[in-house]
Amino acid sequence: MKMMKLGRRALMATAVATFGFGTAAMADGHQILDEVHFLIPGGAGGGWDGTARGTGEALTESGLVGSASYENMSGGGGGTAIGFLIENAESNYGTLMVNSTPIVIRSLTGVFPHNFRDLTLVSGTIGDYAALVVPADSDVSDMEGFLAMYDADPNGTPIGGGSVPGGMDHLVAAMVMEASGRDALGVNYIPYDAGGTAMAALLSGEIKALSTGFSEAVDLANQGEVKIIGVTSEDRVDAAPDAMTMMEQGIDTTFVNWRGFFAAPGLPDDQLEAYKAAIAAMYDTPEWEAVRARNGWVNIHNPGDDFLTFLEGQEQVIGDLMTKLGFL
Repeated sequence: MKMMKLGRRALMATAVATFGFGTAAMADGHQILDEVHFLIPGGAGGGWDGTARGTGEALTESGLVGSASYENMSGGGGGTAIGFLIENAESNYGTLMVNSTPIVIRSLTGVFPHNFRDLTLVSGTIGDYAALVVPADSDVSDMEGFLAMYDADPNGTPIGGGSVPGGMDHLVAAMVMEASGRDALGVNYIPYDAGGTAMAALLSGEIKALSTGFSEAVDLANQGEVKIIGVTSEDRVDAAPDAMTMMEQGIDTTFVNWRGFFAAPGLPDDQLEAYKAAIAAMYDTPEWEAVRARNGWVNIHNPGDDFLTFLEGQEQVIGDLMTKLGFL
């Protein structure tokens, strides 16, 4: 996956002044959009909600956007908001909808009939890698040690996660084990209702490793609860510089639970360029860095066509794995 951070000036230069859509492209460092309405496919307090409100905060406080408003529209695993945006496209050209990896997973499984191709792709914005962790007092310190334990007793080496079978934690565990040369179908995955419950199971010895988000893994490691034995990033991440990637341990796989923004289908090109320019410029502001650091996010900037390429690649990898696991 390409980590991109295009120059603020380059993308801002592509934004032209338009009328009727609340946009006002100006000189570098000044307001690009009069207003943005954020559509959030889930309830308050979740990851989508935090991403939309954090992005809106950075855009408005930096002066790149005049004002931001927010609308939570839960239902259908995110499908209600997607359907609304598609069915009311022309009246929602001033709206940005946040979404993440579940738009790929839930489209594949038929939870809702639409997919990312039915929307206008604006920009992948942030991400949270995945990680495998073991208890801090475990004899295992890396993937080599864990795989040796697994090979000795696959069924007796369960991996847990805070999502259902076929959910992200399961898919990451299966992806890692498959890339290590083991059979993904042989992974004894134990699902828990939430990350906290899964963590309790790890500490009690009910599971031998936990598949979780990288930012959560870092928090747990900093508290002295766990050791991170592998991260699904291409390179080591500053938040945990001692945590080895899967890649450097000979396991050829990467994964990121991205979050990004989509707009209504048929969005005029000039409006799309203004959105992309505002998000590109946002990365260079102290207001965004404050929001990013506060939330432990990783900057992953995939605008426009790069976003499409990334999503198509993720759809292929996840689809192949879900088919093998019997979920498709």
